[in-house]
Amino acid sequence: MADNSVREALVSDHAEIYDTAQARRYFAKFSRIGGYLARIAAEFEKECRFSRVETRVLAAYLNGVIGTFSALSHKYLMSGLAEGAPRLTIDRHESGFPVVQELMMMAVDAQQAERHLSGMASAAELRDHMIRTILGERKVPVQLQFALSQRLYYEAVRAGGLFHARNDPEAQWLGQNGDRRRYLIHWAVWDSGLNLPVVYLLEMEDSGRRPLPEDALRWPGIRQKLLAQSVGGLKLVTMATGFDKDFDDACPKRLRRITLGPMYSSGFTLQSGPISHVLEDARAPEGEDWALVWTLEDLVSDREEPVKDGWFSTRPGQIWRLAPVFGADTGTTATERMIVLPERPYQVLVEQDPPGLRGIRKFVVGGGGRLIPG
Repeated sequence: MADNSVREALVSDHAEIYDTAQARRYFAKFSRIGGYLARIAAEFEKECRFSRVETRVLAAYLNGVIGTFSALSHKYLMSGLAEGAPRLTIDRHESGFPVVQELMMMAVDAQQAERHLSGMASAAELRDHMIRTILGERKVPVQLQFALSQRLYYEAVRAGGLFHARNDPEAQWLGQNGDRRRYLIHWAVWDSGLNLPVVYLLEMEDSGRRPLPEDALRWPGIRQKLLAQSVGGLKLVTMATGFDKDFDDACPKRLRRITLGPMYSSGFTLQSGPISHVLEDARAPEGEDWALVWTLEDLVSDREEPVKDGWFSTRPGQIWRLAPVFGADTGTTATERMIVLPERPYQVLVEQDPPGLRGIRKFVVGGGGRLIPG
């Protein structure tokens, strides 16, 4: 039985971080990586690949991811040290991020944060008690440190601005196109299959009688439809075609999916393929032994054509522009994978030039934290 438990632990995709130092290294790594996310989004805007509105929307989700990691870092600050301290579970294979159950638990904690905080000592009281314990009893106030970490966690989830397991669709007004209203609908999920944060941006035109966000009949159904289809394995063309078919007066024009991750780090994840050799051969010091992948999928409407909608009626239908070679397989107009990594792994990547990573755009973190677009 014991042998089976060991074997299961070795082959499992999920792993608990039970050591305090390891947990702090993990969150410190993501804290550093998080600082580059918004800068990459700003680079996209500079290249006119995202509008100002889209960059602002994407930056809000990226800040939410950073806030979520910051909150979790408080929750797991005393893992392995204090009595009753919880342990973080991450997906160490092709993700490197916390499992979706961590996000679901955080949403529950957010609902009860006020009640928990009302029964806790204040941060100032806990710090004062800690000082008196250190000076008076000459011992490390481990349980008080744990109590303070939990207080900071509940304060963070109460403050909001986090990336949750499900971030419901919102409509951003873009302007008018003839008699149609233009919106950017955006939403995000922590994909349960991938254990990665995924952001969706949908440009659409609305010809309904009432503005879409104020339409009590159409808007709830559209939101539910979009959330139900937010699955990483579903092609964008399938999502967009279904949306176009189901809602007559809501015409999708462009759908994008941004998948943040996986994060590879030899200290926390199990890599396969060329990236494993790059990180292994780089022998980078702690803090520089990582690589983060972004995937940007883009589906654009080529034109509208009337499609039969009944015995005597038609409606406008979208004809999607698929990439000429692999479009049928990917279901997109374009798919681009990017990788962010520090200078030392990048140098090894250039030297090895593995075929599997040649077509990927590189962002290099240089000296002084400079981000150098590839």
